[in-house]
Amino acid sequence: MMKIPEWYIILNPMAANGRAEKLWPKIEKLLDTVGMNYEVVRTKHRNHAPELVTAGTARGFRKIIAIGGDGINNEVINGIFLQKNIPTERIEYTLIPMGTGNDWSRTHQIPTDYRQWIPQIAKAKKIKQDIGLLSYFKDGVERQRYFTNVAGLAYDGYLCKKMSEKKDFSNAIGFLWITLKELFKYQLRPAKVIFDDQEITDRFYTINIGICRYSGGGMQFVPHAIPDDGLLALTVAGPLSKWNIIFNSWRFYNGTIPQHSQVNIFKTKEVRIETVGAVPTDVEVDGEYLGTTPVKCIVLEKVLTILRP
Repeated sequence: MMKIPEWYIILNPMAANGRAEKLWPKIEKLLDTVGMNYEVVRTKHRNHAPELVTAGTARGFRKIIAIGGDGINNEVINGIFLQKNIPTERIEYTLIPMGTGNDWSRTHQIPTDYRQWIPQIAKAKKIKQDIGLLSYFKDGVERQRYFTNVAGLAYDGYLCKKMSEKKDFSNAIGFLWITLKELFKYQLRPAKVIFDDQEITDRFYTINIGICRYSGGGMQFVPHAIPDDGLLALTVAGPLSKWNIIFNSWRFYNGTIPQHSQVNIFKTKEVRIETVGAVPTDVEVDGEYLGTTPVKCIVLEKVLTILRP
């Protein structure tokens, strides 16, 4: 039987508006220069990466690298936990960041310049990270999705749904512009948040559940998130006025959101969000729109082995 290469690379050619594919010849040359033995496959459509992970692990690959942004990162993580070929604890994973937001890599201080990161990968640190598992509804059917960064509901879910329909942004500034523009169209929806021995019913501006702390290109809606503490970081904000949100938008980036009087933060192992009234609440994870409430989220402790500087 022919021996497989050491590294299995999953490239999203559309990442950063096609930049990943354009740079691949240079990335390939650097991989060869540093002596990495690898095989590369490309995603051809949305949610193709889980299929590629399953195919790779069936052949015996245990070291996986994704090239792209937070979207491909989420897809590969789901592939790792959905495949049944190799125990997940035997898989090592890292990302060569090449997306719009690069939020997961920001938490782990992975360089966005592939020329800095690739020479370090073979000798990188191995750490364990928690993973979130979220159940939600789409088209009346309950579904599940793993996530490695942040799940967002209310305005976050609505915005993600709108952004999936748009292609007129390519950086954090563009994301912020769309965030503020869509804000004036959004109608607050009531929901119920249940965790530990607490229930909070309100018309929420945002509900965020974090494994890691960054989302939306560097925003910190869950600045208290720690990726390996076995807990979900929960942030809820009630019916803030739109101008209040705009005047406090600087808090999105510097981690001071919890200091706002109408924002509350918690830590928990499990949280449920239920629909109140006729209209459900939208939900996204890692920047990918999923569906609506009712939602349940749990944390899986230190189940992912990642490589980082």
